[in-house]
Amino acid sequence: MPSVCLYFQVHQPYRLRRYSVFDTDRAYFDEAKNAEILRRVAHRCYLPTNKLLLEMLRGHEGKFVVAFSLSGMLIEQAQQHMPEILDSFRELNSTGCVEFLNETYHHSLSFLYSREEFRAQVELHRSKIKELFGQDARVFRNTELIYNNDLGHFVSHMGYDGCLAEGADAVLGTRTPNSVYRPPHAPKLKLLLKNYRLSDDVAFRFSNRLWEQWPLNAEKFSGWVNQINGHGEVCNLFMDYETFGEHQWADTGIFDFLKHMPGAILKSSSQNEFLTPSQVIDKHAPAGEIDAPHMVSWADSERDLSAWLGNAMQSNALHELYKIEGALKEKADPDLLEDWRRLTTSDHFYYMCTKYWADGDVHKYFSPYESPYDSYINFMNVLDNVTTRLRGM
Repeated sequence: MPSVCLYFQVHQPYRLRRYSVFDTDRAYFDEAKNAEILRRVAHRCYLPTNKLLLEMLRGHEGKFVVAFSLSGMLIEQAQQHMPEILDSFRELNSTGCVEFLNETYHHSLSFLYSREEFRAQVELHRSKIKELFGQDARVFRNTELIYNNDLGHFVSHMGYDGCLAEGADAVLGTRTPNSVYRPPHAPKLKLLLKNYRLSDDVAFRFSNRLWEQWPLNAEKFSGWVNQINGHGEVCNLFMDYETFGEHQWADTGIFDFLKHMPGAILKSSSQNEFLTPSQVIDKHAPAGEIDAPHMVSWADSERDLSAWLGNAMQSNALHELYKIEGALKEKADPDLLEDWRRLTTSDHFYYMCTKYWADGDVHKYFSPYESPYDSYINFMNVLDNVTTRLRGM
C-alpha cells in the first residue's frame, strides 16, 4: 500500500539585465524580461494546471492531495505582475487538500556559506507562507533538494518535523527510497526521499519518443506505483511545477496524464492513497537511519553540488558574494541587502555551469546567456557595483 506524496516546486528567479563593467545603474534586474517570462509560464503552466488541480481536488473529495513550495522570488514577481497566480493558489488552499512547505525565501545556497543567512531566509519564507495561506509549515525542503546530515540536524532544531531530500543512490545504497527515514543525531526529524526514477519519468522522459516506455499513460504509471507494494510504504513524486505545460508542452498529453493519474492509482488498489508530506510523517514510522555526510541534490546525473559549484567561476562568484555579507548587514541598508539577497538565488550560479552532454543541454535551456562565461562576467559586474555601494563610493 504505497502512500503517494506528490510535491511541486514553484520558482522563478529575478534574472539580471545585461550589465557592463562601466554600468552604474542600481537597477540590476531585467524587469521587462522577468515579467514576460512569468506571464508566459503562468499561461502555459501555473494557471491551467492550478485550474485542473482544483477540479481534481474537488472531484476526488479529499482522497487526492498535493504539496507545493513557492519561492519568495516567485511570490514577489506574482504579486507585482500577475496576482491572479497567487489567487489561484489560494483557491487550491481553500480545498483543505494542499500543503505548503518552507524553503529559503531567495531560493539560495545559503546553508553552504552562512547559517545565519540561511536561518534569516527560512524565517522570511515561513512568515510569507503564513501570511498568504495561513499555514505553519511543518516540513522543509532546501533549495534544489540540497541535503546532508548537518542540514537535517539544523532544520530539526528550527522546529521542522520533516525534510525532503533526493533519493540518491550514493546515500541509499541498496535501500529503497520508498520508506520514511531519519537522519543521525536528529531522531525527531523524518526524511522523505524522492523516487527519482518515477518522478523523472514524468518530469524529463514523458515526451521523449526514443524512450522505450513512450507513450506514458496514467494506467501504465499506476502499475509502476503498485509495484512498490511489499517493497516500501511511500512513493514520493517530487518535481518542478513547470513540468506541466512549460517543460512538457500541452500537446504532449501531459495535462491529460495528470488529470487521470490520481484516479488510476486509487482505482488500481483500494489500499492506495495520496498523502501530503506532513500526513506521511504522521502515519509512517522511520524504516531506519540514513547517513548523508556529503551533500546531495536533485540536479543533474551526479545529484550533487556540481550544478552550482562545479567550476572555478562558480566557486569564485559565490565566495565573493558571501564575503561581503557581514559588512553589508552592518551597514543596515534594506535596499542594498535585498539586492544582495536576490544575487544569492541559486539560478545565477546554475547559468555558469560548464557541463556537457545531456546535463549541459539542460543548463543551456534554462540560461538567458550565450555562454556560462557571459553569465559569470555579468554577475561579477553587478556584484562589483553592489560592493561599491557598500563602501559608500
